[in-house]
Amino acid sequence: MKIVVIGGTGLIGSKVVNNLRALGHEVVPASPSKGINAVTGEGLAEALNGAEVVVDVANSPSFEDEAVLAFFEKSSRNLAAAEAAAGVKHHVALSIVGTDKLPKNGYFRAKVAQEALIKASKIPYTIVRATQFFEFVGAIAEYGAEGQTVRVSSAYMQPIVSDEVAATVAEFAAGRPVNGTVELAGPERIRISDLVSRYLSATKDDRQVVADPKALYYGSELDEFSLVPWYDNPRIATTRFEDWLNKQSLSKA
Repeated sequence: MKIVVIGGTGLIGSKVVNNLRALGHEVVPASPSKGINAVTGEGLAEALNGAEVVVDVANSPSFEDEAVLAFFEKSSRNLAAAEAAAGVKHHVALSIVGTDKLPKNGYFRAKVAQEALIKASKIPYTIVRATQFFEFVGAIAEYGAEGQTVRVSSAYMQPIVSDEVAATVAEFAAGRPVNGTVELAGPERIRISDLVSRYLSATKDDRQVVADPKALYYGSELDEFSLVPWYDNPRIATTRFEDWLNKQSLSKA
């Protein structure tokens, strides 16, 4: 089966490509660097020719509110039109757990708009909403950095390793459309402040973590459960944060 992966050269996309190839599929990794641009439409028709499935794991190069909204709206509309013309039978998109709980967050609003366009198209679809990746905890710490202090929210998070996100996206891409949304989360529910503390300790960073319920998470104030699954029967991954941290430490040694 021919599968096109939009954003196929990024962190998740490259892993999705490898997983699908291991399953025996013909996979096209699509990105602007490959001459395939979902925002401008460049190369889409050629890439989708003969494809049965399109996987969209692309991310906006800008997180500014208007730019990120334009990115997801333009790319989603272009993909829907190109997929309809090519006879694509399944559209799989990666989104974020809690997108519709944080309306003041421009990035999350853009993902909600993307999801709405996917649902409005006539292409059968599966939306996989994942929690935050282990790989992004360092960036979360830096967002809250104030000199020798790191002030972050005490809300809960249920983070996941990117490998398991990619494997799950590939699994759904190889299967039948759900025509709905699936949530995917890590095995542990952890307060963001505790998560960042564990990360800084493991990386021998002596900055002090301050748990603040009012601390903003990329511009949004969280309630305790904004970023954890809230649909029934979420998919739960197996890799724990501590195990991932230990592997990272070993790889640096």
